[in-house]
Amino acid sequence: MTASVPGPAELREECATGIAAYGYFDEQELRDAFLAVPREHFVPRRVWWPKADDDGRYPVLDRDEQPERWLKAVYRPLTALITQVADGAVRIEDGPTASSDFTSSISCPAVVVNMLRHLAPQAGDRILEIGTGTGYSTALLCERVGAEHVVTVEIQEALAKRAEERLGALGYRPQVVCADGEQGWEPGAPYDRLLSTACVRQVPPAWLRQVKPGGLIITPLATPMHCDALAWLRPDGQGGGGGGLFDTVYFMKTLSQRPRKPWRELGWPRWPDWSLTVTPEGSQRLHTRDR
Repeated sequence: MTASVPGPAELREECATGIAAYGYFDEQELRDAFLAVPREHFVPRRVWWPKADDDGRYPVLDRDEQPERWLKAVYRPLTALITQVADGAVRIEDGPTASSDFTSSISCPAVVVNMLRHLAPQAGDRILEIGTGTGYSTALLCERVGAEHVVTVEIQEALAKRAEERLGALGYRPQVVCADGEQGWEPGAPYDRLLSTACVRQVPPAWLRQVKPGGLIITPLATPMHCDALAWLRPDGQGGGGGGLFDTVYFMKTLSQRPRKPWRELGWPRWPDWSLTVTPEGSQRLHTRDR
């Protein structure tokens, strides 16, 4: 007897179970939203696998040629799928590529859920999303707060248009704006919360101005530790804000923040600014000297 092939709903449930094992579904509403949104609807027919083969090239997954493999990849909890390389200069029609200049992806399900968990949107909250991408996280936000409360900004016109079409096909009609997300979207301000799906080296001042005092910003932040971190900030109403870091991630940078800057200019301590303390019991602590 041939084993039945799991369908999208079954794989979505399995994926949710895997994510729950990380403790990310601390609200039933978030799990309900995850199960309600068909992630496969937002994944292009062809995507690049994020790990290179032995030949050094990133393989292409094609839904028409390998439907089972493609669908399973869509619902792997810790796998992001690459949707654009070199801002579109590398065509997926040309097949596997040796270029690792990834410029757009659909983030792995676990990271998307973890970011939404920390954003903690409530019904009726006004949300600004930076980086629409495929529209998947936008759909989850629509499920949580209602599409009429969501504004999502995408800098690439083609991506914004495709995302709006995908969202509309499922009945989600948030405001989709083609603009530079680092400038936020002033006409819709103030917002209760802001979620960025693109990484920044420096938090744009416009974000802090457009989110209500005491509101919440969640964004990936570049670090000197060869990884990015998820950061949270609460605006103070004076154009500034305070927060912290809570997890390790790897995200693509916003367009204007791709060029590197000295870490010192971005507020990061230098190595001499750190102190190391070890107790007789072997406990170890790293901290900066001004703390």
